[in-house]
Amino acid sequence: MDENHEPKAAWNKWYLLLIIPFIATLWPPFYASNNPAFFGIPFFYTYQFLWVAISAVLTGIVYFATRN
Repeated sequence: MDENHEPKAAWNKWYLLLIIPFIATLWPPFYASNNPAFFGIPFFYTYQFLWVAISAVLTGIVYFATRN
């Protein structure tokens, strides 16, 4: 084992960004309604699909910020 090699940190503050989509999608009062409807699609579905894209972006940010 290399003596100059530092062990990776098990926890990083960047990982806190991953909590945002978790809370936003698991707290129903944020999105439990049919109105407003976008192009005939109830708000519930629009909200969920939007968070799929946001989660992918946040996951990419965390990945690139924490890789060595």
